[in-house]
Amino acid sequence: MEEYIARNFNEDEYFFMWQVEPLALVGRNQLIDNEINFDYCKKHNIDILRRKSGGGCVYADMNNVMFSYITKDENVNFTFNKYLTTIVLVLNQLGIDAVASGRNDILINGKKVSGNAFYHVPGRSIVHGTMLYDTNMDNMVGSITPASEKLISKGVQSIRQRIALLKDYTDIPLENFKLAVREKLCNKEFELADEDINAIEEIEKECLSPEFIYGNNPRYTVIRHRRIEGVGDFEVRIEMKNEIIKGVNIMGDYFLTGDIDNHLLKPLKNVCLSEDAIAAALPDKVDDIIMNLTKKDFIELITKP
Repeated sequence: MEEYIARNFNEDEYFFMWQVEPLALVGRNQLIDNEINFDYCKKHNIDILRRKSGGGCVYADMNNVMFSYITKDENVNFTFNKYLTTIVLVLNQLGIDAVASGRNDILINGKKVSGNAFYHVPGRSIVHGTMLYDTNMDNMVGSITPASEKLISKGVQSIRQRIALLKDYTDIPLENFKLAVREKLCNKEFELADEDINAIEEIEKECLSPEFIYGNNPRYTVIRHRRIEGVGDFEVRIEMKNEIIKGVNIMGDYFLTGDIDNHLLKPLKNVCLSEDAIAAALPDKVDDIIMNLTKKDFIELITKP
């Protein structure tokens, strides 16, 4: 729905809320086998989907609410800052002492109540994320942590200490909270026509396809793991032949703000796996493709164990 609105509607900004049945949602560039406990999800009827934005894996259910914000502004940092500031202001007006933190989080008393992600379509920016009013903590830990039942039971208390739920900081029921957010943020309402719904369902087919959700998840000869502060966690898989790169796949919770396939990955094909050769093949700037990533850090990510 947000992709269709971004591509076809003309107002400067749009905002809407949505809810889902229990769902584990992986980021666009994540290796799904590393993020999801498939047995737990199957046992507890938790759907598994992939979104078109970057960032990490999240769990959502009908006890919390998801926000979508669409704008004509294409500057990623400005868009993020405007969105986070707006949502924090709404929470503050409702008597909730929330603050924006880091690249994409909203915190209450140092605990995360909202995580958000970003992607582009031509001429538009989209920010969307979670707002944890309440949630099933067992499902949150169990579905997105590939772990044994023993580890899951120990993990709930640990993750609960880092997560804030709005119900602990306000007496406003969830439905009233949604109404208050809508009244404070929106001054006009649009109703989708039947042809809009039909077009959205066509986009939905791609999002529901096994190819999009699971990908190929191929095995490569060289695997790199690294965390780059302020950028994200990376897993790089490089298919090699005679010291020549034949393909690169970059998984992780980084924020994608440009065309990674054409501007970062394709230029590496048939290039020698050396710092000099990779530096010559890449554009001078890569932070307009992956947020906050320098060319130097990217080269080291590819070349160093």
